[in-house]
Amino acid sequence: MESLDVDSLEALSAGDLRGLIVRLATELSALRVTVTGLEGRICELEDENTALREQAAGLAAENRTLKDEVARLKELPRRPPDRPSGMEQSTQAGQVAKKSRSRRRRGATLPRIAITQEVVLPAAAPVGSRFKGYDDIVVQDLDLRARATRYRRERWTTPSGETASGVLPVGIVGGFGPELQRFILALHIQGQVTTDRITALLNGMGVVISKRQVVRLLAKCAQKFAAEEAQVLHAGLATAPWITVDDTSARHARRDGYTTQIGDDRFTAFRTGASKSRANFLSILRAGSSLYVINAAALDYMRRRGLPEATLAALERAGQREFADAVTFNAHLEALGLADRAVTPDPIALATEGALWGAIRHLGLLEGTVVVSDGAGQFRVGDHAACWIHAERLVHKLIPVNDIQRRAVEVARQLIWWFYADLKAYRIAPQPKRAAAMRARFDRIFSRVTGFTLLDQLLRRLRKQKADLLRVLDRPEIPLHTNGSENDIRAVVTKRKVSGGTISEAGRQARDVLLGLMKTCRKLGASFFEYLGCRLGVQGGRPIPPLEDLVRAAAR
Repeated sequence: MESLDVDSLEALSAGDLRGLIVRLATELSALRVTVTGLEGRICELEDENTALREQAAGLAAENRTLKDEVARLKELPRRPPDRPSGMEQSTQAGQVAKKSRSRRRRGATLPRIAITQEVVLPAAAPVGSRFKGYDDIVVQDLDLRARATRYRRERWTTPSGETASGVLPVGIVGGFGPELQRFILALHIQGQVTTDRITALLNGMGVVISKRQVVRLLAKCAQKFAAEEAQVLHAGLATAPWITVDDTSARHARRDGYTTQIGDDRFTAFRTGASKSRANFLSILRAGSSLYVINAAALDYMRRRGLPEATLAALERAGQREFADAVTFNAHLEALGLADRAVTPDPIALATEGALWGAIRHLGLLEGTVVVSDGAGQFRVGDHAACWIHAERLVHKLIPVNDIQRRAVEVARQLIWWFYADLKAYRIAPQPKRAAAMRARFDRIFSRVTGFTLLDQLLRRLRKQKADLLRVLDRPEIPLHTNGSENDIRAVVTKRKVSGGTISEAGRQARDVLLGLMKTCRKLGASFFEYLGCRLGVQGGRPIPPLEDLVRAAAR
């Protein structure tokens, strides 16, 4: 269009002005159509960009998985794990006030030192000096020396022809005294020192011992503690209002396996097996028993798991209700014809799980006990509660690809953090009216539609776990997370990294039993070193009562 000045416009007639206005309106409409087309193209490009970003995020995740697999095949170090969400720390009371403090904090308070020897050091003072008391300095030291004692046992022949010999002191095993045994156990279990290094250290100190003898001592000493450790587990399961559970991978007999942790704030127990199934977990909860029991609790378990009524009726009509071991119970199931029924769910598996649960209740274990777990299927037995830290971690691990999705994830996490902080406050001062409001608030948080598909699916999935996540509203004494289990099982992970796996059953038992007793001693406030000395017969140590009694006393 030609440019017109003011004088040119004044010279135009009315008709020419109308024509000019029509031309301007036509060109403006054409420009609007062009802009509309460009806006549509921009929206298409934004959608295409979002799709490409999502595809790139998926390819990045796949690439990371492939890199991890290549690193595993090449036996390279593993990739560092994802950073924790920080929900527990951010919901601590007075967290902001702690960050604003600038003054220097004192370290941990150490226990009072027990004086075992007192030495007076004279001073070279000239004649005429006056005595002004003592300057005390407490010096701590260790006396690590190899001692070899020859015991000459008298040998007599009695009038009846029998031989009478002198009795060795208590605690000697295979030519090694209790102090040496305690030193080896403490280094290997609490210090996480390998048997190779223990052998080299002892040889350097003057002790004549081989690696094979060190391994044998560990296995033989662990057998002395196995019975007490089983009693600790039984006492804990019989008196615990709640337990937290977790598992981790483990190597045994050159095969992949799993170590399961069970404990609360009084005790810890570890069990290593080839499976992480629910049946294996229920077997551990029998606390060393091999019983299988068909009772009301077992039948109720099978009914809730969906076992057909015909199979339930056959089990209920059977006369025998208690079975000594798995062989006897499996023979009973075959006699009932359950092995021939190829249906879903598997009647053999459900009947086995039910009989294990019946044995647990028959033994008086897990009465009113809440099982708190990370949500894994094998742990969903009895009264179950889910860990909030693991639930929020799922939201934390989502990978948003644009600002809208990032804001949606941030809002969802913040709402969960606020709700979690209020749950912690509810545990301190529970109120029934407040519980109803918390349940309604839970529904509002986890029924939101954010527009981020993965987040919406995850929120719906977490909402289905409402009963497990809000178990604390009915049982305020239970924890909201499984941090205790993760802390306990870290000892197993460290042991696995330092020493690898176990080969013999004695080695597996030694690792599980001694690690569990070490954690139990720490929770009960007892010294593991003194506990070892007391049980191995070291003279002059402080007596420690049976840990089973301490676990029961701590429950009152």
